[in-house]
Amino acid sequence: MTPYARPLMKKLIILGSTGSIGTQTLDRVRAHPGEFQIIGLVAHHNKDLFDKQVKEFNPRYSVLTSEVEDPEKALTDLACTPEADLIVNAISGFAGLMPTYAAVKAGKKIALANKESLVMAGELIMKLARETGAQILPIDSEPSAIWQLLGNNAMVREPHHDIEKIILTASGGPFFGSYRERLTDVAPEQALRHPTWKMGPKITIDSATLVNKAFEIIETRWLFDVPPEKIDVTIHRQSKVHSFVQFNDGNLAAILAEPDMRVAISYALFYPKRVKNNLPRVDLSKLSLTFEKPDYSVFEGPKLAYEVLKQGGIMPAVFCAADEVAVKKFLSGEISFLEIYDFVKEALRMAKNEELTIEAVQELIKLTE
Repeated sequence: MTPYARPLMKKLIILGSTGSIGTQTLDRVRAHPGEFQIIGLVAHHNKDLFDKQVKEFNPRYSVLTSEVEDPEKALTDLACTPEADLIVNAISGFAGLMPTYAAVKAGKKIALANKESLVMAGELIMKLARETGAQILPIDSEPSAIWQLLGNNAMVREPHHDIEKIILTASGGPFFGSYRERLTDVAPEQALRHPTWKMGPKITIDSATLVNKAFEIIETRWLFDVPPEKIDVTIHRQSKVHSFVQFNDGNLAAILAEPDMRVAISYALFYPKRVKNNLPRVDLSKLSLTFEKPDYSVFEGPKLAYEVLKQGGIMPAVFCAADEVAVKKFLSGEISFLEIYDFVKEALRMAKNEELTIEAVQELIKLTE
């Protein structure tokens, strides 16, 4: 009898190891000893935490990008590392775009948390993935739920003809139900009090404006090759249902889990198998679910997503870049909460649309620096 051979450990590189997603990914690695080998860690700052991670996991490659001359080259080089089985892109903001692009170009498997990659260049990246055979595994709760609902063929080469609608759930943020008049004097610290998720400041503000849900509409459009008119949003305050798929035969499917990013991270890390974990479970006896229509007259983010997708070209990237600047201005007290929308809408009005290329997106990013 041939002795049982234990599978080789999956080799991981984590880009953005000291951030929220990076640290939770390492939590999953610790929870499953012998399953993963960390061969690369990258962070931008937080040197104290990074040094502790490097000491604990002893990776072959470790880079603190704030201390290198060319951070983008360091990131893109590591994203293409031949021996890596999985690249976890947990970088927040625009810095995550080029590592995603480089990894896809190299045909790698990428566990992707960086929304900007698909919002700014989703059409390009998914086209390239089809050419190179790269796999993009989402580790955000909503796209992960859709991926699971559609099965292992989620990242299709042709459209899903049996989908009637994809419905993204949104918590509604801290101001759900508020009229515009109540939002005129909102302070940043109020906007940063998300009711269910603990996230970085940028994504928390985007959740308060529903711009984060707008980004997920764009992300869903490209990741699953679904036209925008088949993507909808519902407000679900309990954050237990992470997305729905309505099929054309009337069946409505959903994924439920506790609002814990480690659930989506775990699914991507172990894909294509599921592995038992010690994460919290939904208790059906205590479950009470509500769903409501979002008010786009107040929270305009998703409405803008549909507009820029209709325009195409560089406009989704302009939307993303303008929001980046607007949120910074709000957090620094330069503009009010509602002026985030005004700033973004004016940027879209002033922008000249052009063909979407990676060079055009890079130039746009430079304008925000």
